[in-house]
Amino acid sequence: MTQHPTAEERRPANDGPKAAARNRAALIAAAREVYAEHGLDAPLSGIARRAGVGQGVLYRHFPDRAALADAVLEENVREVEQAAAAAGASLAGVLGVLTWHLTESAAFIGLLHADRTAGRTEGRTEDRTDGVHAHASALSERVARSLRGHLTDGHRLGGADDLMLAVAMVSGAVTGPTRAERERRALAAWRLLGVQVGAVRPFAG
Repeated sequence: MTQHPTAEERRPANDGPKAAARNRAALIAAAREVYAEHGLDAPLSGIARRAGVGQGVLYRHFPDRAALADAVLEENVREVEQAAAAAGASLAGVLGVLTWHLTESAAFIGLLHADRTAGRTEGRTEDRTDGVHAHASALSERVARSLRGHLTDGHRLGGADDLMLAVAMVSGAVTGPTRAERERRALAAWRLLGVQVGAVRPFAG
């Protein structure tokens, strides 16, 4: 007589912590892609779907939108900070790293505008605003500190708000269907501002 496996036997083995780690990594990777394409307001359901997990799994790892955005954007900000702290770093070089991230991610652009958009949330749910903007504003300030540390006396962007205003202006020009086009437009914007930018590339250590 043929014996069929029981429901317990058919159920995949539960890897416990290993599965949890895989799911978290998949969610961060999916969120990075979705945020890069659509910005910080992309629906969480789309991120869970791209990661191949349910929304319940997403919320077990990231209790709110801010926690997920923080996990994704932290890497961008850390690279800018590392570039600023590297031996022989210059403002032009750090701006090159920052510009590379601008051309790669709509979410990173959103982060740098967080302090300017936090007050314009009428009609939007708390899940999509307060927590995200609080985290993004803190990350944005870390970027600003990294850049300000390399401003020389008399630099044209040495005014109180000039540096981050220039970054915001350049980020607004970062549009186009390809990364190459976005980079071209970003560099053109920096030239119009009279600011020298180093090689547009990720921080290589």
